[in-house]
Amino acid sequence: MKYLCLLLLSASLYAADTRDALFQKSIDEMFPRLVEIRRDIHMHPELPNEEVRTSKLVADRLKALGFTDIKTGVAKTGVVAVLKGAQDGPCVAVRADMDALPIKELRSAPYRSQNPGVMHACGHDVHTTCALGVAELLMRHRDQVKGSVKFLFQPAEEAMPATYKGDWGAKLMVAEGVMENPKPAAVFGLHTTAVVQPAGSTDDAVHYLKAGQIGYTPGYDNANSDRFHITIHGKMAHGSAPHKGVDAIAVAAEAIMALQMIKSRQTNTRQPLVISIGTISGGDRENIIAEKVELGGTVRTYDAAFRDGVIEQMERILKGITSAHGATYEMEYRKTYPSIHNDQKLIDATLPVFRRIVGDKNVIELIPGMGGEDFSFFAQVVPGFYFRLGVANEEKGFTYGGHTPMYDCDEESLKTGVAVMAAAVCDFLDASR
Repeated sequence: MKYLCLLLLSASLYAADTRDALFQKSIDEMFPRLVEIRRDIHMHPELPNEEVRTSKLVADRLKALGFTDIKTGVAKTGVVAVLKGAQDGPCVAVRADMDALPIKELRSAPYRSQNPGVMHACGHDVHTTCALGVAELLMRHRDQVKGSVKFLFQPAEEAMPATYKGDWGAKLMVAEGVMENPKPAAVFGLHTTAVVQPAGSTDDAVHYLKAGQIGYTPGYDNANSDRFHITIHGKMAHGSAPHKGVDAIAVAAEAIMALQMIKSRQTNTRQPLVISIGTISGGDRENIIAEKVELGGTVRTYDAAFRDGVIEQMERILKGITSAHGATYEMEYRKTYPSIHNDQKLIDATLPVFRRIVGDKNVIELIPGMGGEDFSFFAQVVPGFYFRLGVANEEKGFTYGGHTPMYDCDEESLKTGVAVMAAAVCDFLDASR
């Protein structure tokens, strides 16, 4: 039995190595077209729920590749397509977000944005291109696919305005049933990343995740990402007689300082928490006591129950401070994205695949961040693994972080993204039969 197991393992590894070589040859042939697609998407960025051109490009490309099971208009502008392999088996999902950001691009690359004030500053052009690359690769080699692959081209990952009340992005896709019929056994997603902090690092030095490298975090990857809007109501009076009014600005200042005390003095120091006030506005004139002040901010946590406790503490602080000064308050708190928690079994099964493709030294464990990402809605339905695709290249000047006007990617990363995602998908389907 021992020798039989070793023989089967050896045969499995040989088959994987053979498939990797086959895939790599096709990826090299596809690369010029992938670059062309990525630059086309980058030149025509579209804001959340406005990805009309991008979704048409995706759907047209899938049709050209031979896909017949394609749904458009999903969650407003999303596209879902299913590839059925040559053999029956389980289903696995691949997610790619398509939207851009309201940022003016400052780079002078020939493929820079042609839409003023809109830019692919978070790498979604690369995500979409990689998913299309995986779709083409697996369609070329359907005989290697032992099951089916569901491609989720998602709109509106970037946060919607505070005034938006409906569902959007991944949450709306799930509500519309994209994780059913067939239901995936797992979902994979990648995100371009240039600047990182490797696990175990304690310095403030800049670390780059280079093209050809993959980063990952076990357990929590991204945080619960919430927004709040606070309105403090006081009483207007002349600046020369403040005792006749209730100064909403003074009350707001005290409230801001007290809210920062939640992290430093009122919660378990082992629980990650960020409370940031990003906007403040109020007052009509310099010699008038302000009647109203508005505050806007964000709260980041990992644990859902801990998050609810923070909300209760915010309410208690605001109620106490405003009542002590004769003011009142209102707080609108919006839970937007849940935290991403990578499935450990899926990580354990996938990391050997990554190491096989890019080498041990190029698979790097990272410290989890406090950013928000709605891939979490998919990963709440089935086990998920959200990993990082290195795109930095110091020699080419690709060293800027996401959501900045100078962000760009080394396009060699497209090869890596397609290779590791395709291998992860095929290995998962092989092991799930």
